[in-house]
Amino acid sequence: MKIFLAGTSFRPEYGGPARSVSQLALALAGRGLEVGVWSADGSAVTTSFLDTGLPLTRLGGSAEEALRRFGRPDVIHDNGIWLPHNHRLAVLAAKSRTPRLVSIRGMLEPWALNHRRLKKRLAWWLYQQGDLRAARAHHVTSQAELKSVRGHGWRVPVWEIPNGVLPAGAGVRDVASSTSEMTALFVGRLHPIKGLPMLVEAWATVRPPGWRLRVVGPDEMGHRAVLEGLVRDRGLTGEIDFIGALEADALDAAYFASDLFILPSHTENFGMAVGEALARGLPVIATQGTPWELLEAEQCGWWVPATAQGLSGALAEATALSRDELRAKGARGAEVVERRFGWGAIADRFVEVYEDLLAG
Repeated sequence: MKIFLAGTSFRPEYGGPARSVSQLALALAGRGLEVGVWSADGSAVTTSFLDTGLPLTRLGGSAEEALRRFGRPDVIHDNGIWLPHNHRLAVLAAKSRTPRLVSIRGMLEPWALNHRRLKKRLAWWLYQQGDLRAARAHHVTSQAELKSVRGHGWRVPVWEIPNGVLPAGAGVRDVASSTSEMTALFVGRLHPIKGLPMLVEAWATVRPPGWRLRVVGPDEMGHRAVLEGLVRDRGLTGEIDFIGALEADALDAAYFASDLFILPSHTENFGMAVGEALARGLPVIATQGTPWELLEAEQCGWWVPATAQGLSGALAEATALSRDELRAKGARGAEVVERRFGWGAIADRFVEVYEDLLAG
């Protein structure tokens, strides 16, 4: 089976989709599928995320050139919507009568729809609604996203499959930290959708003694300057550090040097960083804008309203716990990731989708 797997970018600063789509490509190749990986910005050719030696084809150039080089695929699997290359793939799939699966990637959630609303409304009427209606199937990663996609009334099958998380169960700390200071960690793009102003407000309310917050990730749209100004205004410059983007070993070190992970997003279709934190044995505070209700059900974190008040309540509770109590919650989270989010099982689900599309 030949799968043409398309993404917007595989650059580390693009965030969760860069990691999740590349890991899906590797998992599919590991299951014996012939996989061609392409990105609109050309980074499929250069990204280190695909440097594992597994047999897959890394494609550059335009979508037309990439498809010509790869040969006609059995399925075109596109990740994301709204952008010109997404529309171009829809046109090419229709022209060649190739089944097209669209992973929505949270881009139809209310917050995402309201961000740059005028441009999206124009794209919606010009091409996006028609492209989604013409897809052979849609893919979502959570129940909330499933409901929002089905709410549009398209007669298109929708498959709910979560992202996998790597490294599941790997590297969980087995020794106590040598420092007395406790560290909370955020990892992600510095973008308004991530809700960091709410987190700063919550931190200013709680001011947990003996704790500091590390904010890791690349700046987007000049949002870091906004956040740094808010931190100064609240008198938190000695408690909140902006680290910038980290990769590979440096990012692992940031996870392992922390005691708590926080994702305050307004909306996420999955929230890869939550799974990655859990896999490394960190308890997590996440908002109900993310699909991580299992944090409460599995007693490995807090799932709270996406407000400064909701975050401050969880922050006060979490930072009142001892390091051992936090580590116990984190250990339960690592077990959950091992059990539910292995990439091999996720790849098997996608193979089932592709077979269903080919069967008509």
